[in-house]
Amino acid sequence: MTDFRRQFVQFAITRNALRFGEFRTKAGRVSPYFFDAGLFNDGASLRVLAQFYAKAIHASGIAFDMLFGPAYKGIPLVTATAVALAELGFNAPFCFDRKEPKDHGEGGRIIGAPLQGRVLIVDDVISAGTSVRASVQLITDAGATPCGVVIALDRMERGLGPRSAVEEVRQAYGIPVISIATLDDVIACLESDQSLAQHLLKIRRYREEFGARA
Repeated sequence: MTDFRRQFVQFAITRNALRFGEFRTKAGRVSPYFFDAGLFNDGASLRVLAQFYAKAIHASGIAFDMLFGPAYKGIPLVTATAVALAELGFNAPFCFDRKEPKDHGEGGRIIGAPLQGRVLIVDDVISAGTSVRASVQLITDAGATPCGVVIALDRMERGLGPRSAVEEVRQAYGIPVISIATLDDVIACLESDQSLAQHLLKIRRYREEFGARA
């Protein structure tokens, strides 16, 4: 496992953003773990999270001109990631949307830099892919090109069909999905930490039952 992936999983556990137990998902499944990026909710933890996003983007080698964050969770994520990338020497423009168009002041739905060129979408996770679909529509309507999506954790879990939501996005839009870490990275981290090993069996069973098929 790439070092930053292991470090991210450990960081998420420390922040309680990655928790273990019994959690019911939107699909009605009882999951042995739960990830909530909203719990990186102070300046220090958001700064570290953004540095992980920047490392994942850099490691992917993806070419992009700007960043876009879908409302609402994507707003702090894209802002902080732009700062983290600037600290690495890449000063990328960014923008985000509002849920409702504004008819006064600057107006419109987009706040920040104009949508143009190759646009990388920054979000927390992909579940049903609804946020990605809306983002792709906004970007293409502006005459720009969606070139990829970067998320914090890929659950590697199938939807209604054999593929995961991440794989469905790749297939539907022909763009890569970059994740800081995957469920396999979580499992590898648990395997190397004796204090967390008690969660392994349930997570492996869950992966076997609900994991996406290649």
